[in-house]
Amino acid sequence: MSSLFIEQDVKQSGPDVEVQGLAYDSRTVKPGFLFAALKGSQGDGKTHIDDALGGRGFTPSMVTLFTGTPGAGKTTMMLETANALQAKGATVLFNTAEESLFQLKMTVERLGLRHGFVAGQDTMVKDLLAHADELREANPNKPFFLVIDSLQTLNDGKYGTHNTNSKTAERSLAMITDYCKQHFCNAIVIGQVTKSGAMAGANVLKHMVDAYITLDVERKDQDLLGCRVLATEKNRFGGAGHIFFLALRENGFMEVSRVSVG
Repeated sequence: MSSLFIEQDVKQSGPDVEVQGLAYDSRTVKPGFLFAALKGSQGDGKTHIDDALGGRGFTPSMVTLFTGTPGAGKTTMMLETANALQAKGATVLFNTAEESLFQLKMTVERLGLRHGFVAGQDTMVKDLLAHADELREANPNKPFFLVIDSLQTLNDGKYGTHNTNSKTAERSLAMITDYCKQHFCNAIVIGQVTKSGAMAGANVLKHMVDAYITLDVERKDQDLLGCRVLATEKNRFGGAGHIFFLALRENGFMEVSRVSVG
């Protein structure tokens, strides 16, 4: 049976109101519903992906799909995550074709990230995995992580170098998943969505991965308007249902509140 833990300051004013339901996710609030959230800690935002997975860390060979609306801060969160993993002794390859390496360097400096991970710009999956092989072989006794920004910029090469569609994304993700299972390494893959929140082939991609995490912008609750909503929708190796409300600031993410259902 699920349990909801709520920490709140209760202030009574005005007439009694009949509550029609209770929602812990503001995206599901309906008229007459009570919205409840836990007060957040003053964390630095660099461990939120780990927290979203239940605080148990990454299981070896785990592949996580990370999606969200444009401008929510997916790249920023992945840079913070890569920095935190590197600080804990892992080897991290951050592959991006969404930004230039110069732009990436500027963001890293703005966020104050000081643990150097390797950045690459491969668009062909075979080149990306060859780059991963080089880093793994150079650091044989360290956990290895692939952070990919984004899946939609990769090509598996089946129909040339310029053909990218939902099937290309599926084949690319399958190659990455097989690689992680074979070499006991981990991957966090950003999946881009449209402004309407849709991602081509999303249902198939969700079934291919071990964990599915979303990052969106809060647009309903006035008290949390503009906050980022980090939610775990799937986790094969731990509980799902963890929701975090975060503020995106110049130097990264800060937690505002959280909800845990388990």
